[in-house]
Amino acid sequence: MRLNFSIFIKLLWPVSYCDTKQSCCYPRTGKPVADFGIHGLWPQNKDGSYPQNCNPDSALDEDQISDLTSSLQKDWASLSCPSSTGFRFWSHEWEKHGTCAESEEIDQHGYFEAALKLKEKANLLQALRNAGIQPDDEFYDLGSIKEAIKDATGFTPGIECNIDPSKNSQIYQVFMCVDISGSEFIECPAVPKRRCASKVQFPKF
Repeated sequence: MRLNFSIFIKLLWPVSYCDTKQSCCYPRTGKPVADFGIHGLWPQNKDGSYPQNCNPDSALDEDQISDLTSSLQKDWASLSCPSSTGFRFWSHEWEKHGTCAESEEIDQHGYFEAALKLKEKANLLQALRNAGIQPDDEFYDLGSIKEAIKDATGFTPGIECNIDPSKNSQIYQVFMCVDISGSEFIECPAVPKRRCASKVQFPKF
């Protein structure tokens, strides 16, 4: 892996995706569990930009991740339409971002396994609940959300918000930076800038 890269995992709150999209379809396996889901594991440059499509010849081999499929369907579900098993979404993420993380340490299986382990390690929903922050349609101080995640993980997250149909700023995605092995959280050298209000809604699932 290129040493001028770090990696970040992007974890998405499904409700905030679905209530701002004209089309949102649950996967064929059914409605996702009430938890943050993986959006992607993305290498990034030190200036916060990120490389894309680093190896167009490296198509995702379904056999390489067959033992992870059930976990991916649970924790890395596709919400796009039409409803799907998720493989096309995972292929897109691998080809666009995973190929830029590919190394001796991170192959196709390792990329997806790393994302699953990082999601479990972050355990965002529990971290927020431990601080009294619940997905209950209430508004919470943005600083308190960041502090709750930092208290649980040891590192400062980035928070991305979007706007719901009632024009409320709501939790949408959480970014956590990871070392180049894809296994340990680190402080972010650069966090993509996303606008959030000082108080944000945490939508009920």
